[in-house]
Amino acid sequence: MLNALHIKNVVLIEHLSLSFSDGLSALTGETGAGKSILLDSLGLALGARAETSLVRRGSDQASVSAEFDLPPSHPVRALLEEQGISVGDELILRRTLAADGRSRAFINDENVSAGFLKTVGETLVDIHGQFETYGLLNPATHRIVLDQYAGNHDLVSKTSAAFRQWKDEEGALLAARAEAELALRDEEYVRACCEELESLAPAEGEETELVEKKKKIQHVDALRECFSFIAEALGGEAGADMQIGQACRILSRNLDKIGDGAQELLETMTQASETIQEAHRQLDRLVHSLDVGGLDLESIEDRLYALRACARKHHCAVDELSQRLDEFRGKLDLVDRQDDVLEKLERKVRESKEKYRLCAEELHKKRKVAAQQLDKIVNSELKPLKLGKSVFETSVELCHSENAWGVQGFDDVRFLVATNASSDLGPVFGPLNKIASGGEMARFMLALKVVLADSMPGSGVFVFDEIDTGIGGATASAVGERLAKLAEKHQVMVVTHSPQVAAQARHHWMVSKTGGVTEVISLEGKTRQEEIARMLSGAEITGEARAAAARLMDTG
Repeated sequence: MLNALHIKNVVLIEHLSLSFSDGLSALTGETGAGKSILLDSLGLALGARAETSLVRRGSDQASVSAEFDLPPSHPVRALLEEQGISVGDELILRRTLAADGRSRAFINDENVSAGFLKTVGETLVDIHGQFETYGLLNPATHRIVLDQYAGNHDLVSKTSAAFRQWKDEEGALLAARAEAELALRDEEYVRACCEELESLAPAEGEETELVEKKKKIQHVDALRECFSFIAEALGGEAGADMQIGQACRILSRNLDKIGDGAQELLETMTQASETIQEAHRQLDRLVHSLDVGGLDLESIEDRLYALRACARKHHCAVDELSQRLDEFRGKLDLVDRQDDVLEKLERKVRESKEKYRLCAEELHKKRKVAAQQLDKIVNSELKPLKLGKSVFETSVELCHSENAWGVQGFDDVRFLVATNASSDLGPVFGPLNKIASGGEMARFMLALKVVLADSMPGSGVFVFDEIDTGIGGATASAVGERLAKLAEKHQVMVVTHSPQVAAQARHHWMVSKTGGVTEVISLEGKTRQEEIARMLSGAEITGEARAAAARLMDTG
């Protein structure tokens, strides 16, 4: 929901802060008072094109900020997270525009591009009359809107998963074909490499082991002398083990004579004896490790040279040679079994494609049924909105080219309109924003929004401009009623010249110009009745106009 709009030095506005509430808000005022400036200001904050004409004459810079409440489930959160922008419950969009045309964009005081600000702004607010390529006027959104209306979420997810599986398996098949072709072409080389590596029989960790053995052989004599000395010191006739053992026996025979402290000393000496014995066992293991399996220094160096030369040939580490052998074996296996392997992959592709096709066909059928229901309900809304000669149609066409198939199925969905349905030549359908006038287009959007309100995500903000162009009386009342209905679930703002529309609003703002400066006043009670009476009668407000305004407010 839009909570507040702060405007500074924009055209006729010097400084203006507005607070908004939920429900339907109406902005009224005489022509030229500055209602369009408010929309231009909001558009600037939402990322619309920055025109230097918006900067107030004599000012160096214009600025606008828009404050929003952001529910946890709002889709704009995902956009902000992708850009690393932290956001809580409140979101502030801010734009500055210098007199020389330079502009800067901010989201929660973090500098962003104008393009990203526009993307976020379009996700937050739908302004009819300005962003004519966004929302329901953008054909790219029509399929999504129809699926929301039809409740196709689960089926769309299933179709999307089936499409990705099909494409993944198709990619695996293409990769296998390329690999098989390459392996077949290089079969002779691969077989030679396989034979070479099998003959060499490299083992993981062998290089490190050989290097260690080489070190031992190079120093084996010195190490044996070292170990021999240690062995004699530990376990020889005059070694530590014998000496401590004899000391323990003597102490043990004299325990009673010595008294206090003798037992503790004996335990300590016994532990020392056990420690020396463990050192002796460790020494035995080290002595045993000097045995390098009959290898001599020359044979070890020859083996290392062969392994390292082979590793250089295959551009890998010595420890990766066994992995290279597995890879070559796999390629030969593919050459030998390529028909079976490729046939299995082709079968998977056929099965996954068929699964996707069945999901997409089911989705197509549901869309066709939903399209007919949507057309019927929307067309029933058109006559009261003075669009009785127009026809709305949801086109759901199959894309026969597989290149056009995608995660959303294989339908091309478009919302079309014919404004000449009563013509002798029959209706001619076309895109809404190409066929309808500004006022007609806004009323079409209103009809669609009202019908789709239950299926559209909540917390949307909709702004309607020119919606009452060329209408009045019962048609204007119908427009006001539908705006109020839409506002039951969404925040709606309407710039209007129609008293019937203004009377339906929960909140009423009057835009006026005093001394060349635009001002906005919140109206309630008598002041609101007076404004609606002015809209009914013009400059001279009569008693009949005031009475009619009161009746409109009562019925609104």
